Formats: sequence, C-alpha cells, structure tokens
Amino acid sequence: MLSVSRRPLSAAVPAGNLLGIHLFQCPDTVGIVARLSECIASRGGNIHSVDVFVPDDKPVFYSRSEFTYNPMLWPRNVLRADFLNLSQHFSAQRSTVRVPDLDPKYKISVLASKQDHCLFDLLYRWQEGRLPVDINCVISNHDRHKDNHVRRFLERHGIPYHYLPTSPGNKREQEILELVQGTDFVVLARYMQILSEGFLKAYGKDIINIHHGLLPSFKGGNPSRQAFNAGVKLIGATSHFVTPELDAGPIIEQMVERVSHRDTLQSFVVKSENLEKQCLAEAIKSYCELRVLPYELKKTVVF
Repeated sequence: MLSVSRRPLSAAVPAGNLLGIHLFQCPDTVGIVARLSECIASRGGNIHSVDVFVPDDKPVFYSRSEFTYNPMLWPRNVLRADFLNLSQHFSAQRSTVRVPDLDPKYKISVLASKQDHCLFDLLYRWQEGRLPVDINCVISNHDRHKDNHVRRFLERHGIPYHYLPTSPGNKREQEILELVQGTDFVVLARYMQILSEGFLKAYGKDIINIHHGLLPSFKGGNPSRQAFNAGVKLIGATSHFVTPELDAGPIIEQMVERVSHRDTLQSFVVKSENLEKQCLAEAIKSYCELRVLPYELKKTVVF
C-alpha cells in the first residue's frame, strides 16, 4: 500500500499552478500508478500527493491523487479527455477529476426537521467559505417563523426555504424530488423522516445523513436522556450514505467523545450535538474533496 498523510487542499502548490484531484477505482493490474504518473508528467504536471488502497481479498485498485498543473499548458477539456482515456484503458468503475479553482462548486439541497444545530452549523460554515458547496435550498417538514434565526439567515443570503409538512400518508417526496433536481447531492441535517426506496432511486445521486451515535441501544424519542440515564461513558455521531436500509448505509465519518458522572443532561446533549455538527461537516468536506469511495456493499474507502 502506498500512502501519505492527509494534507490541506492547495498545500505545496507552486505559484502559477492549480491543484487537480483524481479519484480512481478499477480492477487491479500492473502499471496503474506508472500510467497515471506518465499521464500527468507528459502535460507538465507533478504529483505531490497520492494514496492507494488494494484490498487483500479482492483485486480492486482504489486511489486518490493530488497533482499540480498549468491550465495554459493543459486545458481543462484536454485534462478531462486524458483521464477519460486512462479510465477506458483500465476499465475503471469510477474515475473523477476535479480542479477546485476552476470547476463549479457542488450544488446541494439541505433537508432538516425541527432541530437547528446541524442546519445552522452548515450555513455558518458555508458563509465562512469552509464548505466548498453552493446551497440550492433548505427544505423542512417543520415550520420556522420568518423571525427565526435560520429563516433570517436564508433570506439575507437569498437561499429559498420550503416548508413541506409531512404526515404518515404523505411524505411530500414528489415535491422534494422536484426541488432537489439539478443538485449534485443532498444533505440530511437531522431530517427526521425516512426517505423511501422509490425516492432514492428516482433521485439517483448520493444523500448524506447524520445521526447520533447512540443507536441501536437507544432508539425512539429522547435518546440522549435514555443514554444519560443509562450512564453511558462514550457518545458519538455517525455520518453515512442513505440507503433503503434505515441508518445502515456506508459510513463516511464517525466521531466520539467521553462523558462522565460530572456531566448533566444539558452538557451531555451539548456534547452530542457538537459531535453531530462536526461529523456532518467533515463528511461533506471529505466528499467534496473526492476522499470517499464506496468499498464492497457497506463500506467506504476514505482517503
């Protein structure tokens, strides 16, 4: 396995050059890294970060590369064609190349219910430029008054807010589907509704979810109080892809924190919500930086 430590995007990129990212999955064979290096070097580029994973039990090659290149010498359309040829040569299942400084940001829609902590954290990070996305709209099954801090933020930044109340017999999925068309992926920021298999197939793109790490022991209402009363010593949060199986999609990110007898229910909840916010933001950031690849049926490779 060839591996380097994770570095921030744009780290060590020489002045005048841009950063490119390539995510690759193909059947394992001899010469993949060599051909990748040759492709980049032949255009005057230089690999400065590469991470490769080949499972012990399956002949599958996964890699993520960061490389520098000069767009004057290597136009974006030629870059795309070069990596397409590489993909076809190795019969790749996935080959994605991005240039963050040139390519449009990922367009997302955010779904949320009553709780604001994950939603507002995403909005704040987006405002600060810490999430490389454009927010298409916010959809909620919970009504927020116009003087609510979330509504004021959205109005100030021109982001539409859609209130779609749901019932057991009407999840408003067709309307949601129409609103999220054209997005690159969807984020569930504590959206407390189950999306049907039909919706997932109709949307056809990735959906990222966040939930507390108290499952499966503490299900249903008020899981934090249940866990607090049970005296747990470790809490966490999990961000994963949404699949038809409830809360069982491939995991992107997990975070944990210790709690103790000194915690009150209030401090317990605050710690849990902070983990959820951080975990979801990190999952979105990793996804946008092409660090995430599906691995087998329920796993992910996260570079």
